[in-house]
Amino acid sequence: MTGLRRDLLAGLSLASMAIPQVLGYTRIAGTPLVTGLYTALLPVVAFAAFGASRHMVVAADSATAAIFSGGLRGLAEPHSAHYLQLAGMVALLCAALLLLARLFKLGFLADFLSRTVLVGFLAGVGLQVGIAMLGDMLGLKISSHLPWQQVAEMVRQGPPRAGAEAALSAVALAVLWAGKRFAPRWPAALALVAGAIAASAAFGFEGRGIAVLGAVAGGLPPLGLPDVGWREVLALLPVAASCVVVIVAQSAATARSFAQRHGEVDDFNRDLLGLAAANAAAGVSGAFVVNGSPTQTATAEAAGARSQVAQLTFAAVTLAVLLFLTPALQFLPRCVLAALVFTIALHMIDLRALRDIRRESPGEYGLALLTAAAVVGLGVELGVLLAMGLSLLRHVRHSYAPHTGVLVRDAAGEWRVLPCQTPELAEPGLLIYRFGADLFYANDRRFTDELRGLARRIGPSLRALVVDASAIADLDYSAARSLRDLIAELRARQVTLIFGRMSPALAADMQRHGIAAALGAQHLHASMHEALADARSAGAAGLAAEAEKPTEAGVSRVSGEGRP
Repeated sequence: MTGLRRDLLAGLSLASMAIPQVLGYTRIAGTPLVTGLYTALLPVVAFAAFGASRHMVVAADSATAAIFSGGLRGLAEPHSAHYLQLAGMVALLCAALLLLARLFKLGFLADFLSRTVLVGFLAGVGLQVGIAMLGDMLGLKISSHLPWQQVAEMVRQGPPRAGAEAALSAVALAVLWAGKRFAPRWPAALALVAGAIAASAAFGFEGRGIAVLGAVAGGLPPLGLPDVGWREVLALLPVAASCVVVIVAQSAATARSFAQRHGEVDDFNRDLLGLAAANAAAGVSGAFVVNGSPTQTATAEAAGARSQVAQLTFAAVTLAVLLFLTPALQFLPRCVLAALVFTIALHMIDLRALRDIRRESPGEYGLALLTAAAVVGLGVELGVLLAMGLSLLRHVRHSYAPHTGVLVRDAAGEWRVLPCQTPELAEPGLLIYRFGADLFYANDRRFTDELRGLARRIGPSLRALVVDASAIADLDYSAARSLRDLIAELRARQVTLIFGRMSPALAADMQRHGIAAALGAQHLHASMHEALADARSAGAAGLAAEAEKPTEAGVSRVSGEGRP
């Protein structure tokens, strides 16, 4: 019961902050204010019914709003009836594409977002949103979209002359801080919004030069399919595809980030179904494209939400606002709304996680900062795609240049790894080499060149070379060709190549590519114990064969007698 009460209160607090936010996103979308409320009604319920994430809030979002509005402005006039029909069709096309993504189980794309990149992504979104809110908090009119452009525009305008909005923003920040510090369980944001609306109506803030939201239409959303021709549908497909790329990337990052924060397992394939249902609901209810919003999800988490009960409460409050409270929303000062969003933006920057990453892995810390800078400098949509690319590049880099080394026993008899630059034999005539990744076309040259170099540096005393293949699970065609050439070269040097700790998958690959036949199946082993026994036997046989070779005088090394 405590959890239910917590989520209900969190839903009220979420509504007090998210409802003004979705109204603000309509300025980017080019649609009437009420369409922002529509995105927080049926789409929220649809995702709660079909999605998996317990935390993600699906509603209007600035990234997708910017994409589809840019694509529609050449087809219809913003705010016009036809523009709204086109926006609804984009949402339906997004739903169809997301459903295809679910059918093909493209949820694995979320796996390419590392924890490091996710921390940087959220920090970048927090910085971007926080900078965007500063204009409204200070009472400045900002027309730029990228954060660095917004900062430059604020610097050019200088400090506001009256300062009433800045003072009101400071009061709002103080109320929110006090609520979090002294009464964290109570919806301080809801009290702030109600108090700001009451004060604005009583003292006429708009007449005193303080910007307010303005009139908002009410009533239930119109239900029906958008009236759009087939030619226009085809023209809208690229717009919808662009939106889907951002929806998948940003929603995956958001769902995974907040699941990891709470030690939960995410299921993005099911979330894709929820996102498809949410966009279908948006398309038939007079709304526009919806997305998993990191800002609003952070708003819900900061309010204490731990399940979709909070999001359903949010939808219920939105319904009540549409039916009864839209006249009151017109009095809400924009600077108070901006202060609310600003505090949520700060909450998204996880300084503790960044410090931990810096302490444990300075290289990954740089990756997190680069991701945050990309989101701030390029925008959320490009920043998310770059974050996925950086995660993939990091993985490829580790596979291309994996950890390698030679294994020897120390004085206590324990195995230790030495760098390949200073090779040591594990036993007389025996070298053990470890390669820390799968063998494929990009790293097979590193593998073969390193083994050639080891054989060359050790010289004629090397009789057997054992490869610890515990990290090698796959072998592609290019690597197999390189490996066959290496086998021939080592055989010419009278060095036996042996593989130990082979997985069944690697054994099957070696059989398919002819490596087992070229090397000899007797030199492929599932354990290092068998591989070492084979190496000792091969080394002894090599020494015996060497001893049987005739000397320059034609005398046997063993018998001392001349050969015929």
